[in-house]
Amino acid sequence: MILVTGGTGLVGSHLLYQLSLENDAIKAIHRKNSDLLAVKNVFRYFSDAYEILFQKIEWIEADITDIISLEEAFKNVTEVYHCAAMVSFNSKDYQAMCEINIKGTSNIVNFCIANLIKKLCFVSSIATIEKSIGNKFMSEADEWNIGKVSYGYAMTKYGAEMEVWRASQEGVPVVIVNPGVILGAGFWHQGSGAIFSKIYKGFPFYTEGITGFVSVNDVVRVMILLMKGDIVNERSILVAENISFKEVFYQIAQNFKKKPPSIKVTKLMSSFGWRIEKLKSIFTNNPPTLTKHAAKSIREKRYYSSEKIQKEINFKFESISETLKSVCELYKKEIK
Repeated sequence: MILVTGGTGLVGSHLLYQLSLENDAIKAIHRKNSDLLAVKNVFRYFSDAYEILFQKIEWIEADITDIISLEEAFKNVTEVYHCAAMVSFNSKDYQAMCEINIKGTSNIVNFCIANLIKKLCFVSSIATIEKSIGNKFMSEADEWNIGKVSYGYAMTKYGAEMEVWRASQEGVPVVIVNPGVILGAGFWHQGSGAIFSKIYKGFPFYTEGITGFVSVNDVVRVMILLMKGDIVNERSILVAENISFKEVFYQIAQNFKKKPPSIKVTKLMSSFGWRIEKLKSIFTNNPPTLTKHAAKSIREKRYYSSEKIQKEINFKFESISETLKSVCELYKKEIK
């Protein structure tokens, strides 16, 4: 039986759909207040038989930070896809990310070891890959210097990876994927999904920062292939293309037949912006929409290589233009 954590997120929901096409024994963890209808909605994008496929999943109310609830979740499980994580670039969320990303992963690892799990797949991030210098393409071989990292999300994902490597040392075969910015349908008001809804409504800003992007479908396909294959105790960068935010925003606008963003975000603007957002958050008690780290990272130019995974499993990534076109089409259907 397969267990998926983080099944109510972007990667987890798309993963569950693909797994449901060829498996009948699937468990997925969800927290008490999570939205299962959002997952079903993802299924609906791709199949008329979405109700039947969705019903294949045995949903377990559990939390990766709660050991007692995980005991039920791990019964009869043989394979684990660990997608659950907290993503935030707000410094106030650091302790919560430590609890979920590191301690939560430690709990998953301990149950994998105790239950003699056949294989564990962990979804990490390019945030744990050393940052490129100049136009150099960074690979899995580039040693990550935690001393140079100043934001909590990267540190906690790195800590989570260390827990997964501990599983490998204790006899559990593992694979780790490090995707770039993941683009996919659903969850239109959070994460990368919010990019599509903002640009559809008329988002005027762009930045010339560059990073790696990848389709959620490709992320899921690689994960499943790695779990089925012989590769163990390896990690793989998943990036289809290194492309600017400007180009991504422009292509989305073109697909929507909307006016493309026309205001370039300068260093001064972003520096001013995150300070204003921080001040607003003090008075509203809401998290800032732009943090100091985000203001810096959206201007940086970083390049990542997926050559390793492409050679190891003979994998070809979908182009970002294809991804953006298909996601935009699904968004337009969603709002009709």
